[in-house]
Amino acid sequence: MSASEEKFTRETLLDVQTLTPSLFTLRTTRGQGFRFRAGQFARLGVTKADGSVVWRAYSMVSAPHDEFLEFFSIVVPGGEFTSELSQLKTGDHLLLDKQAFGYLTLDRFIGGRDLWLLASGTGLAPFLSILQDFEVWERFERIVLVYSARTAAELAYQPLIHGLRELEHLAEYADKLVYLPLVTREQAPGCLHGRITTLLDSGELERAAGLNLSPEHSRLMICGNPQMIDDTRQRLKQRDLQLSLSRRPGQVAVESYW
Repeated sequence: MSASEEKFTRETLLDVQTLTPSLFTLRTTRGQGFRFRAGQFARLGVTKADGSVVWRAYSMVSAPHDEFLEFFSIVVPGGEFTSELSQLKTGDHLLLDKQAFGYLTLDRFIGGRDLWLLASGTGLAPFLSILQDFEVWERFERIVLVYSARTAAELAYQPLIHGLRELEHLAEYADKLVYLPLVTREQAPGCLHGRITTLLDSGELERAAGLNLSPEHSRLMICGNPQMIDDTRQRLKQRDLQLSLSRRPGQVAVESYW
């Protein structure tokens, strides 16, 4: 079977960055035919020593207009996939499914004034892609990025987040973004302390953002730890913020490839 007939391409690692002992980023080449919408994910494959291939889903950090693809990963101790992935170096190869997947995209929503992006851990990835794209800034009046990590050292991509306001194509929209970093296991300067759910319950998240959550004005995307997603969804449902489905548009979208 020729490469063109296969369902995947072989991409080359351009850069690997270790952020902490358990977090790293990967940047790869991007096949000419690979298209995606901001917020979608790709299926990456690594070849094991026995020749078998293991596949996992990873959201793109990079924007749809970038010429490369970037991914954000955690090392799962003993994990079949990440233990292989974390050993790769610049010049090594990854397999990439030719099709992008996922529905954590802005077309999930009708209307809305404020967009809340709630992320824990590597769930930040799709929101960075969305924030580097132009559509979100034109469409919403206010954008709140909530990023939860265990420690301040695990808050990744800080230069990119703080540099969004300096991107030439986003400069006129700079004042729309509110960034709220959360740290759960320590007190850290400039960060809220506590879990997303705890700060929702207390109202502190809304106070820090200077916005109230409401079905009329608020649209929310959630990505990260599955328990965090479930717990947050339940709290939002109690406030009449419903999951957006194709048959019933709502106010909440989640990523569910874990």
